[in-house]
Amino acid sequence: MAEKLLDFTQPLDVGLLDATVAAFYGTGSKEERAAAERVLRQLQEHPDTWTRVVTILQNSTIPNTKFYALQVLEGVIKYRWNALPVEQRDGIKNYISDLIVQLSSNESSFRAERLYVNKLNIILVQVLKHEWPARWPRFIPDLVSAAKSSETLCENCMVILKLLSEEVFDFSQGELTQSKIKELKNSLNSEFQLIHELCQYVLSMSQHPELIRATLATLHAFLSWIPLGYIFESALLETLLKLFPVISYRNLALQCLSEVVALSCGGYFDAQFVKLYTIFMVQLQVILPPGTNVPESYASGSDEDQAFIQNLAIFFTSFLKSHIGVLETTPENRTALLMGLEYLIGISYVDDTEVFKVCLDYWNSLVCDLFQSECNMETPAPPSPLGLQVGGMLNGMATLLSHRRALYSGPLSKLRLLMISRMAKPEEVLIVEDENGNIVRETMKDNDVLVQYKIMRETLIYLSHLDHEDTEQQMLRKLSKQLNGEEWAWNNLNTLCWAIGSISGSMVEDQENRFLVTVIRDLLNLCEITKGKDNKAVIASNIMYVVGQYPRFLRAHWKFLKTVVNKLFEFMHETHPGVQDMACDTFLKIVQKCRRKFVILQVGFMIQAESDPQRRDEYLQKLMELPNQRWVEIIGQARQSVEYLKSVEVVRAVLNILQLNTSVASSLGQAFLAQISLIYLDMLNVYRMYSELISSSIAEGGPFASRTSFVKLLRSVKRETLKLIETFVDKAEDVELIAKNFVPAMMDPILGDYARNVSDARESEVLSLFATIIDKLKGAMIDDVPRIFEAVFACTLEMITKNFEDYPEHRLKFFSLLRAIASHCFRALFTLSSQQLKLVMDSIIWAFRHTERNVAETGLNLLLEILTNFQASEFCNQFHQTYFLTIEQELFAVLTDTFHKPGFKLHVLILQHLFCLVDSQALTQPLWDVATLGSTAFPNNMEFVRDYTIKLLGTSFPNMTLLEVTTFVNGLFETRDELGAFKNQLRDFLIQSKEFSAQDNNDLYAEEAAVQREAERRRMLSIPGLVAPSELQDEMIDT
Repeated sequence: MAEKLLDFTQPLDVGLLDATVAAFYGTGSKEERAAAERVLRQLQEHPDTWTRVVTILQNSTIPNTKFYALQVLEGVIKYRWNALPVEQRDGIKNYISDLIVQLSSNESSFRAERLYVNKLNIILVQVLKHEWPARWPRFIPDLVSAAKSSETLCENCMVILKLLSEEVFDFSQGELTQSKIKELKNSLNSEFQLIHELCQYVLSMSQHPELIRATLATLHAFLSWIPLGYIFESALLETLLKLFPVISYRNLALQCLSEVVALSCGGYFDAQFVKLYTIFMVQLQVILPPGTNVPESYASGSDEDQAFIQNLAIFFTSFLKSHIGVLETTPENRTALLMGLEYLIGISYVDDTEVFKVCLDYWNSLVCDLFQSECNMETPAPPSPLGLQVGGMLNGMATLLSHRRALYSGPLSKLRLLMISRMAKPEEVLIVEDENGNIVRETMKDNDVLVQYKIMRETLIYLSHLDHEDTEQQMLRKLSKQLNGEEWAWNNLNTLCWAIGSISGSMVEDQENRFLVTVIRDLLNLCEITKGKDNKAVIASNIMYVVGQYPRFLRAHWKFLKTVVNKLFEFMHETHPGVQDMACDTFLKIVQKCRRKFVILQVGFMIQAESDPQRRDEYLQKLMELPNQRWVEIIGQARQSVEYLKSVEVVRAVLNILQLNTSVASSLGQAFLAQISLIYLDMLNVYRMYSELISSSIAEGGPFASRTSFVKLLRSVKRETLKLIETFVDKAEDVELIAKNFVPAMMDPILGDYARNVSDARESEVLSLFATIIDKLKGAMIDDVPRIFEAVFACTLEMITKNFEDYPEHRLKFFSLLRAIASHCFRALFTLSSQQLKLVMDSIIWAFRHTERNVAETGLNLLLEILTNFQASEFCNQFHQTYFLTIEQELFAVLTDTFHKPGFKLHVLILQHLFCLVDSQALTQPLWDVATLGSTAFPNNMEFVRDYTIKLLGTSFPNMTLLEVTTFVNGLFETRDELGAFKNQLRDFLIQSKEFSAQDNNDLYAEEAAVQREAERRRMLSIPGLVAPSELQDEMIDT
């Protein structure tokens, strides 16, 4: 029955549509809902359904049906608007406008149909993004005029203005082109006087609470961008401050004031900001008297009360970030400033994550600013106090302190206590308290907590630099209260120890040593005197965390290190969940950072530290003596009977010997030559034999045979053999020796074996091994490339191109091998037949179309290298005549596919390369088909590619006009020499074509984000302690 809805030769049966929508949302059978969903989806996808939207809205009384119709209409406006005839666009525009006016002019219909009206408002704003201002210049004047006719209509007009402001200023990136955003912003700015007058009139004259609230909400959206004169040279601030004490408007007025105080005006309106802050503080003391326990008030307050506390945090942090300097100038202002900081510290103790995040962000910026202005960035601050102590000021100290340090010493001391009391959990801590109050092993990392820890750690390090003494004393006082039981609690001990661990590296070494001796001694004592399994587990985790953060201290104190390691061994025998794992992790970290302490003092020189080659070989011989004896024994038995090698025990022994060799090879590098030479040829023979055994097992037993434990064990031996060779090649220094003595011998046992094997028995490690060999030997492998190509190319492609799922390891390693060939043996590609080269190019295109990011990225990098190399070769014309258009078409296909957004940077680079190539000196022959079109069909390659690209995109995106596509393609040619502008052209096209509309488009800006991350990393490395000593790379390890 519902199928009749899809017959567009008949008038729409609105009753039937109502019934279908009701079936979809109803409680009928699963089959009925599925059938309704199928019809509604097909109807929504039909290109002419939108023409029936007016009929549906006029005749349906079911809200869900109306929303369905509006959804259809919204799709047309977003994706096909510019393709509609002018009269149809005007018809939609006028109908939606009239319907909104009709519903919102009447109080009862406006309240009853509020959700419906809100959806219509959203539709209208979508239309405005296309039509205003060019094709609807009178929109703002008409809206303001209509708003004056009724209070409910005025209220809805405010909602529309708010939505419009948010669309233009908050959500436009990734939704609108750069030129359209600029046009809309300029239009809103130029016409804001009418909006401002309307808002001011409503706030001054209206007695209608809903209208005033809507107006304040609209103002809140506008205040971040409107011309400053409308704020500071009008009665707006005075009006907002009058509304602030009124309970029903308090939060909205406070949000507006927060937007205002976040503005930076270059000092022009400092007097107005001070006046605003002063009046605000007087009013606030009435609403929230000083000394109020803010966390308790928050916990017992209503939703509105809690929102007020959160908005208050935003107000203070916004004001102080932008205008703290002006409050430091006079005694009256400084008093108000300190009172504001006092309020903010109280708010920071509120047990709400979002409130704390707001406060923490400000505290971080404040102490960073103070540190940069007061401390030498090159060296750690000296251990003498840089701030006032709580409870008074030392005689004569004030003269040594700067004005700002003296001013903020009190709040900063309270801030240290706050940071210590609320420190977030670091990643290294593996045990947590569950909802039942039990100590358990952590099962999942909380990323929000880790981010919060990072910011708190940075804040505490700045605080430590500003006053090491106060930081140390506050931590030691808190620790003594744990020992005497005054503040003993799991959470208190946890936050304290996390704080202690977080400031590692910020103190000078002498002070750090003194501090750590006290801390670790007290924690070990606490562990001894405290009873209870859970209590001991908590203390143990904290001891392990602290010692793991201070490798410099442990390296300098062998006796202490020995005590700590013994304690870790004790914790390793704990049965408590999480404690064992954490003990192992901490021990590994200490061994890595203090390894010479263990090796030199207790064990002796490691083999790679020996500079005498002869003695090093002797050490290696002694180390490998037992495994080599076993290897000789196995090979000797195998020569008498091959069956001996098939024993499970023997296979396991071979695997263990190879694993040991791999571990030693990774440490010794070139020095491993003597050992690998002993076993190399026999190892290849074992490899060949086990491979034949695997193939025969799979051939006889089918695919399931590959999953048997015996076949898996045999394959482990093969993989370990390949891993051992790859490790040695990668670490070796004598390239000529590798090329002469090792590569020829492995060609048939490894490469030939790969080609002969069935698909399920081919090891992906063969591909990575030869990629490593080519990366190492470079051009010396060029004569071997054809044989490598013949052995692995066709058979591997057959395995990986059937779908995007099978053989994932082979995929990535295959393209890594191909990239190694293209990078180091490029001219070997010239020896391939045209069919073989086509196979290469098809495989690259297949790679960058892959949905697996690593494979796609490897394919794109490979393509860029091949294009660059062919451009510089004598085959430039021949190659590009064959592949240029195919590559361009495939690149635009992935560029406009949302699955491939992470590849945007490389898409841009390759397209820029292609567009620059067409009029370069390298390309001298026509790219078009001369046999069909003639040699004079186009004046040059650039005009041909321009024409081809316009036709390609015009066909692919029927929702875009020919003018839009032509403008975009011309823009690509105009900006092809400037990467940034070229990239912006492509971003705008993706938005304009609606392929990436209403989605997360962060990947389009990933390159810029990476630059910011690197700059932040350099900044952190410049400040002692910001990058924890335990996180620094090997160059920081003891020597």
